[in-house]
Amino acid sequence: MTRRLSTERLILVLGVAVLALGALILWLVSRNAFAPDAPTPEQRAAAQVRDILGPGARVRYTETGRRLAVCGYVERDGRTVAFISRPNRLMLSTDPLRTEYEQMQADFCPGFLERPGAGVRP
Repeated sequence: MTRRLSTERLILVLGVAVLALGALILWLVSRNAFAPDAPTPEQRAAAQVRDILGPGARVRYTETGRRLAVCGYVERDGRTVAFISRPNRLMLSTDPLRTEYEQMQADFCPGFLERPGAGVRP
């Protein structure tokens, strides 16, 4: 005697399998399993420096700032220059917009370019 799977039971099994697969995919999407890894702020800063200043520029030091900002030093043609990197912008301390650079530094990287203990009064 051969046992056969009834049509109703087959539909039920396939329905449960589809729901389980849908739940698995929803769980993976909620965990960003299919999204590419985002670069770290330091990697983003290095890419901005390379894109804007050319392949000869080298990031020598970085410091994590506020709200995804990175502050640091870049060396190009033997000169070392401070920079502030935001997700959509790179500003150098040699930019003609010196006041804007100083404001960004105060907002995003307080304490950068200061001696340790410089703000402490006896």
